[in-house]
Amino acid sequence: MGYTIAEKILMAHCGRKSIKPHEFIEADVDLALGNDITAPLAIAEFRKAGFKKVFDPGKIVLVPDHFAPAKDSRSANQCKVLADFAGEQKIRNYFEVGCMGIEHVLLPELGLVLPGSLVIGADSHTCTYGALGSYATGVGSTDLARAFIDGKCWLKVPQTVKFVYHGKLKKWVSGKDLILFTIGEIGVDGALYKVMEFSGPVIRALGAEERLTISNMAIEAGARAGIIEPDEVTLRYIKEVTKSQGHHVTSKKLKTWEGLKSDKDAVYEKIYEWNVSGLEPMVACPHLPSNVKPASSLGNVKLDQVVIGSCTNGRITDLKVAAKILRGRKIRPGLRLVVIPATQKIYLEAVREGLAEVFVRAGGVFETPSCGPCLGGHMGILTAGEVCLATTNRNFIGRMGSPESFVYLSGPAVAAASAVTGRVTHPGELS
Repeated sequence: MGYTIAEKILMAHCGRKSIKPHEFIEADVDLALGNDITAPLAIAEFRKAGFKKVFDPGKIVLVPDHFAPAKDSRSANQCKVLADFAGEQKIRNYFEVGCMGIEHVLLPELGLVLPGSLVIGADSHTCTYGALGSYATGVGSTDLARAFIDGKCWLKVPQTVKFVYHGKLKKWVSGKDLILFTIGEIGVDGALYKVMEFSGPVIRALGAEERLTISNMAIEAGARAGIIEPDEVTLRYIKEVTKSQGHHVTSKKLKTWEGLKSDKDAVYEKIYEWNVSGLEPMVACPHLPSNVKPASSLGNVKLDQVVIGSCTNGRITDLKVAAKILRGRKIRPGLRLVVIPATQKIYLEAVREGLAEVFVRAGGVFETPSCGPCLGGHMGILTAGEVCLATTNRNFIGRMGSPESFVYLSGPAVAAASAVTGRVTHPGELS
């Protein structure tokens, strides 16, 4: 019997020669991640357990991104807990305001996540890194505390569901539309405690950043991980980001990663196959990511705010798509446009390429890297009755502020077009 890529990675990290779904394993962690919400709890448990030193300062990453720059004294204290712990433990992968970014965009950008690695993070969207051929999953703060102590974590081996996409995507249709379509088809519990393995010619044709968007939202279907087999696109991305950090990847290592694939006789819990050539830009309507409809059918939905950013769609390719639509145009009077690049590097690139000016001249605001309003943090909270279209990943009741507000989810093209018209809009209307 063969193994899936997820099973192969888990097997390699628990020192066993065989593995099967539903087993519990104790695995060695390559990277343990915490942010300003979850890491303070882990640090408190680490201290409560009586430990003085972390297992490996080089394998821990701390990123204050949810409420940073601090919006109030409580969030400032959360960030200080991280800063103090990082200094005490000599954790070099601590990223303060000014050099930080949204964690799930920052780590790949810095070359910290590699194919075949096992990454845990006390944040559900840690599954993002599966797009680079890693097994990456969210855990609780106590699991993170345990990893701080000895670099290990207990995991239950999940089954894998395979998704195969055929055809060719239309203009304006992106990875975000693919994952929204998928969640709409299977539901928010359609891959509950499973691995989602994304494959097929459509996936292979996507760039690394769109793949990261797809894996990012695996958790919105209930999945533990969302993984894509490493290919030439993955390896080119890894070579570029590691080189930018002064690291050299050997040919032997690249060959090993390229061979990291599911076996032909691997067992899947289920396989979905779709031809997505006819897929339109999609929008998730309140109050679930699975309540998906074509953007063209929602033209009567008026908006108070549009947000472009987050760990889902705050990358430079996302900003370029949005700026292409907004260039030379103005947003609808009375509408707020909030644009948040995901990292400082993306911020600077957007400034250099004139994208930031496009957003500001259109009538929007260009913010510092942060999760911001995505989780109801700051820089764009909604009040009762307000309607927002966002490139974020969740639209649950009260997710972005008032429980009486409404959040729609889309890709950057639909978001930018909708900011111009003041209603949910297919970008083709402005072409």
